[in-house]
Amino acid sequence: SVVEVYGASSVGIVMTGMGRDGAEGLLALRKAGAATFVQDRNTCVVWGMPQAALQSGSAKDAVPLERIAERAATEVFRLRAAAAT
Repeated sequence: SVVEVYGASSVGIVMTGMGRDGAEGLLALRKAGAATFVQDRNTCVVWGMPQAALQSGSAKDAVPLERIAERAATEVFRLRAAAAT
C-alpha cells in the first residue's frame, strides 16, 4: 500500500525475519523508484528475509542495525531535497 500512495517518495527497509513477503513488497517499492535497503547479516537474528531481498534485487545494500535509522533519515532528507527542486 505504501508504493501505491508514495511510490518513489518512500523508503523501504527489510529487517531480520523469515520468508519472502517483505522482499516482495520491497521489490515493488524499488521498481517504483523508492530507496530500499536491508539489515545486514551480522546484526540479524534471522537472515532469511533480508537475504531474499538482496538476492531478488529488491535492495542493493545491507546496513548494520545501529546505522539503519541514520540511513533512513539520510534517504528521507535526499527525497525531500529532490522534491523541493
